[in-house]
Amino acid sequence: MEYTILVLVNATSLWLSMPRTERDSFVEKEVRPILNHFSDRCNIRLYDADFTNAAISDFLIVETNDLSAFGFMMGYLRESKTFAAPYFTVQQLVVGVANNFRGSMDVKDLII
Repeated sequence: MEYTILVLVNATSLWLSMPRTERDSFVEKEVRPILNHFSDRCNIRLYDADFTNAAISDFLIVETNDLSAFGFMMGYLRESKTFAAPYFTVQQLVVGVANNFRGSMDVKDLII
């Protein structure tokens, strides 16, 4: 089963007060290796939302058929300064399965 997971996060003042060069360095040295480690099991995309949303600043879309890999990835991020300092706080996790409402009905996917 393929899962799509939205990880809604908020950047903290600790993150926002860092110079951009330090933030870029942190992402390259700390975040990218974690995401790369799970890239064979999780398709991960990062989005910026602070210019269109007051409740969250950023979000990740993760597609996977291995929820344990997603859980381990989140654990590594939680143990890094990403979520431990925290540079970001997780606001909400939303897990969904495309067209799962169909159950055993013989209905084609409603992806348009």
